[in-house]
Parts: sequence; C-alpha cells; structure tokens
Amino acid sequence: MFDLLRTRLQQGTRTSPFPHGGADFPERFRGLPVLDAGATARVPSSCPSALLTATGDGRPALDVGACLFSPEEAGCSTLGTVTFTREYRMASATRDGLVTPSGEIELARALGRRMRRLFGRSLRLRSVVTGSCGGCEAELVALGNVVFDLARFGVQFVASPRHADGLVITGALNRNMRLALEKTYDATPEPRIVIAVGACAIAGGPFAGSPEVACGVSGDIPVDLYVPGCPPHPLTLLDGLLRLLGRLPPERVGAAATGLEPAETTR
Repeated sequence: MFDLLRTRLQQGTRTSPFPHGGADFPERFRGLPVLDAGATARVPSSCPSALLTATGDGRPALDVGACLFSPEEAGCSTLGTVTFTREYRMASATRDGLVTPSGEIELARALGRRMRRLFGRSLRLRSVVTGSCGGCEAELVALGNVVFDLARFGVQFVASPRHADGLVITGALNRNMRLALEKTYDATPEPRIVIAVGACAIAGGPFAGSPEVACGVSGDIPVDLYVPGCPPHPLTLLDGLLRLLGRLPPERVGAAATGLEPAETTR
C-alpha cells in the first residue's frame, strides 16, 4: 500500500489542464480542415467522403461534418487544396454551421438560460450506438479516464434514458436501429438535449448514400450539438460540451480567423 501511494505521488497530476491550458497532440494529429480554393489542382483525386462540396454559385465549400480526417482527403482536387490544421475545436450547434466556403466555423453557442440553469452544473447523458465501428465509443470511454476526467465538469453517463438529461448518438444510424433510437429518445424526459458525435452520426460517414443508413440523425430528433471527427478527439467533445453549457464563450475558428498553420499530413 505504501509503495502504491509513493508511486502515485511521484506520478503527479495527470489530468489535462483543459480548458485553462494548451493541448499536446501527436505529430500525426489531423484537426480542423481548411480549403485553399485558389490552389491549382494538379491531379484530380478521389475523396473517400463528401468533405468537398460545391455551393449554389459554384464555389467550393468544406463540409467538416462529413470529414473522415483521413490522409486521402488532403492534397489537391478539382475544387482546391485541403490541408489539416492542429485545431481541435470544431463542434457546432447547427449542421449548416459545419459547411463553410472559407474554412471558418462558428463554434457551439450556449443553451438557453432555462436549460443552462437545469444542466449547467449536473448533466447526465445516455449513449446510444446506432451502428458504429466502435471508434467514437472508445473516445467517449476515454472521457472518463484520469486525463480528461469528464466528471469534474459535472457530466456523467448513465445506464437508462429515464435517468438521463440527454442522448449522445454515435454510429451511422442503420435501418435496424432507427426504431430503437426513437424509443430511447421518447423515453428520455423533457427537457432533453441531443448530441451527434462523429461523421457517421452527422452525415453517414463512409456509408453515406447507402440505403441501409441515414445521412446522419434525422430531423425528427432535433440535435443541439454536432461534434465532427472520425472519431473526434476527447478534447473536441469536451470543448463542445462546455460551450453548450455556457462555460466557454462563443468563437469562430479557422485559418483566416486564428492564423492557424497547416499540420504536416502523412499521405
């Protein structure tokens, strides 16, 4: 026992200083994508996602919600050059807020005063997996470890929707899980919040276009927070949650807004 206590004291504090300190990411980390629409496309490249889209006037735009954050999405295409930055903050309160011609997105805004008064100090969430590879769920589990320690912000996961204040939805929402999701949503008492986590829950992920999955959480279930990623980093999740609860101010992020430098991307 004494050896255990001595070892623990020697290890010191391992909890992340977030949100009051910086984040230390590995070299291969790929964060918020940005688009240089003026770059000359050398070779048209196939993209594994619908990351690059064209707006009504023909200008290219980035759909961060559909991004898989894969090396194949970086580089040149017929619509411009995509690079990944070191920016982990990218959760938005609206689906349209993740589609941007400039590469800037407006981060999530706080819930209304009544919702913040109810959930601001104690938030209980129920995880609903609607057809997933397990990556997003692994990051949700990581939120409970000593490094990220989600409970220090008063947020915890519970086993029943009847004990929850909201749902965290992950996965591509396949046909077999639609009814289960609807029943879980109905079983969650009002007022409730809904958080869509990962490219699959937001836009169908790599399965978008398949008749077996929906292109994200349907409009029948209103979403309060969209957290992009494949899977999203735990700090991306934490940042979005704290903004939703009004503990961090609204901001805009992107290369133009913050002077971000592109990260080196392994191809």
